[in-house]
Amino acid sequence: MAVFSNVKRLHRHNVATLRSSPLAEISGALGDLGTLLPLMITLAVNGSISLSTTLVFSGFFNIATGVVFGIPLPVQPMKAIAAAAIASHVSERETVAAGSVVAIVVLLLSVTGLLHWITRVIPIPVVKGIQFGAGLSLIISAGTSLLQPFSHRWDFPLDNLVWSFAAFLLLILTIKATRFPYALIIFVVGLILAFVSVVTISHRHLPHFRVWGPYVRLPWWSADAIGMGIAQLPLTTLNSVIAASALAADLLPDLPTPSVTALGISVAAMNLLGCWFGAMPVCHGAGGLAAQYRFGARSGASIIMLGLFKMLLGIIFGETLLDLLMAFPKSLLGIMVIAAGLELAKVGQSLNHGASDLWESSVDQNKRHRDVSDEERSERWTVMLMTTAGILAFKNDGVGFVAGMLCYWAYRVVDWIEKKRSRRSGERAPLLHA
Repeated sequence: MAVFSNVKRLHRHNVATLRSSPLAEISGALGDLGTLLPLMITLAVNGSISLSTTLVFSGFFNIATGVVFGIPLPVQPMKAIAAAAIASHVSERETVAAGSVVAIVVLLLSVTGLLHWITRVIPIPVVKGIQFGAGLSLIISAGTSLLQPFSHRWDFPLDNLVWSFAAFLLLILTIKATRFPYALIIFVVGLILAFVSVVTISHRHLPHFRVWGPYVRLPWWSADAIGMGIAQLPLTTLNSVIAASALAADLLPDLPTPSVTALGISVAAMNLLGCWFGAMPVCHGAGGLAAQYRFGARSGASIIMLGLFKMLLGIIFGETLLDLLMAFPKSLLGIMVIAAGLELAKVGQSLNHGASDLWESSVDQNKRHRDVSDEERSERWTVMLMTTAGILAFKNDGVGFVAGMLCYWAYRVVDWIEKKRSRRSGERAPLLHA
C-alpha cells in the first residue's frame, strides 16, 4: 500500500517536529481527553469494558497510527456504541461484539473499493456539513453533559464553574498562540485537582502497582450488540473515515493524506484485534484530529507519545487508575471539548473558497481556483447547513447525510429541468421568428 511507502518520510517529519516543538506536540497529544475520559471511565465503571486492556490496546493503536499515518490522528471511543452501552448497562462481551460488527462491515467496504466510491460521489458541501455538525455537536455535548451540572453547584471547590471560567479565559488569551501548550497546562492542573480530591475523600484510592494481566473474552453477538454496531456505522463511515480524511487534507496539506480505504482498514484492524480482550471499541475521527491540531499537534509524534503513556499506565496501574480518572475535573474537560468543537466547525469557512472541488487544472498544468457564482455559493451553503441541521436535530450523522444528499439532488433536478426548458425554448425560437 502507498501508506507504508511514506513511513520513512513521515518518521523524519515526526522526529523533526518533536525536536522543534516538543511542548506543542505533548500538549496536542492531550487535546482529545475531553472525549476519551468521560466515555472510557463510565464504560469501565459499568463493567462494559476493561480499563487496563483499553489503555494498553488503544495506546498500541496510537503508536501504530502515528508511525503509519504521521499525523495527529486520534484513537477515540465509538460514540454511538458507548452511549448505548452506558444507557443499557450492557455486558463487556456485547460491547466488544458491537465494535467487531462495525469492523467487519467497514473492512468489507474498504477492500471492495466501495468506501472509495462512496467518497467520490458524496458532494463536498455534504462532507463539510458533517464536519460542521460534528463540531457543533461537540460544543453542545460539552455544555449539556460536562458543564451544565455545575450551573447550580458551587459547594465542591475542586470542580466548579470558577475553574471553567479560568480555563476559558486562558483559552481566549492564547487563541492566536497556536503552539501554546494549553492542553498540557490544563491536564497538569486537572491532575493535581484530581489527586487532591482522591486524597481528601475517604472512599477513593490513589493508583497503586498492579501489573496488567491480559485475558481472552469471547464476544457475544446478541441482538443488542448487532443493533449497537449498526447504529454506529453511519458515524464511523462518515465522520471517522470520510470526514477525517478530508479534514487531514485541509489541516495538513503538506503531508500525505490518509485515504478513506487506509482509514477504513485501520478502524477494522483495531477492533478486530481488541474485541477478543475486552478493549473499548475505537475509531478515528475528525473531532479528535481537530482537537489535537488545535492544541499544538502537527505530527504523529504527539500520538506516539500519548500511546506510550497510555500503555505504561495500563500495564503498571491498570484498573487502580479508575478513582483518579473519575476525579478529573469535568469543568476543565468541558472547555477543552468546546475548543475542539470550534476548531472542527471552522473547516466550514472554506466551503466556497479553498474547498477541494473548487480547484481545477489549467493549461500550464497548475491548479487554479474556479470562480463561484452567488447562486452556487448559496446552494452550497444551503446543502451544508441542511446536513448540519439533520445531525443536530436528530443527533444522528446518518440522518444529516441523507438530508444533505436530498437537498443537493433537489438542486440538481431543478437545474436539469431548467436546462430542458431552455433547450426547448431555443429550438422553438427560430420557428416563431420565421
